[in-house]
Amino acid sequence: MDKKTVKIDDAVGKILMHDITQVIPEKYKGPAFRKGHIIRKEDVEVLRMLGKEHIFVFDILQDEYHENDAGELFKSFAGNNVYTKGPTEGKVTFYSQVNGLVKIDKNIVNKVNLLNNIAFTTIHSCVPVKKDDSFAGIRIIPLSMKKEIVDKALSYAETPPLSVTPFVEKKVGLIVTGNEVASGKIKDAFGPIIKQKLQEYNSKLINYIILKDDMEQITEQILEMKKNGCELIILTGGMSVDPDDTTKLAIRNAGVEVVHYGTPVLPGNMFMVGYLKGVPVLGVPAAAVFFKITVLDLFLPYIFSNTKISKNDLLNKGYGGFCRHCAICNFPYCAFGKN
Repeated sequence: MDKKTVKIDDAVGKILMHDITQVIPEKYKGPAFRKGHIIRKEDVEVLRMLGKEHIFVFDILQDEYHENDAGELFKSFAGNNVYTKGPTEGKVTFYSQVNGLVKIDKNIVNKVNLLNNIAFTTIHSCVPVKKDDSFAGIRIIPLSMKKEIVDKALSYAETPPLSVTPFVEKKVGLIVTGNEVASGKIKDAFGPIIKQKLQEYNSKLINYIILKDDMEQITEQILEMKKNGCELIILTGGMSVDPDDTTKLAIRNAGVEVVHYGTPVLPGNMFMVGYLKGVPVLGVPAAAVFFKITVLDLFLPYIFSNTKISKNDLLNKGYGGFCRHCAICNFPYCAFGKN
């Protein structure tokens, strides 16, 4: 950029290089004009009233973008269900249009930041957000930047790196297993917990049954729930390695294509994910009864955004997958499940 000192009468159309402070006794002290402001004809008299006759300005060179012009271009990083605000002082902020699962291309974020003097900041990918939540921002650091650098950043994002997949309501079936629960010796605690978690996604149980540890009955009920239109089937209990724990075997016997059994997440190591002709089937270990947040809470957002869960999704949760059971839980805003 071309920096110079000019008289305020000659500054119209030029860009202010520094904040100009205004003081109104007992009422206000702050910037009347901020750095980067493009001076207008009507600003000249205001500047004179503030005691200014000369100011530092600069002209944008032909091969440069002003910070706000760069910000306008960066709006193209917004994909499905994302809207923007700004640029304000060069910064553009990205917001979700829906309740859903944020999808962020981490590789593009890193490549843009490696260009230097561009700050592209986001939350983690595959994290649930509410409608109108902000989750990313971008700006160039200086007041202007070479067009070739900004254009290079834009070239990385032919497919927008920021999107939100909306949550959809689902009809859910729940099978609670265990001889001690089926006999009435122990009151079922899974049902109320699962119902509460489903409320977050505006979904309800349409089938809910308690069965003893009978592999044939469990298998039959999985198939029956699929036939009855359940779009998600959850099974609880019987997921460990004890001889009587038959739930995971019943899931396989029902023809479920198991993605993986066992995850490096605590709590919830004995978690199973599979699909029965496209319908997700989850085997939830007993940890979900004893702990407020478990591996189940990490993957329900995938299910309700129709994001298919892969083996890598499950196994990559080891880094960041240790819940610290904080006295005041602020999941999903904490580090649990982030990587």
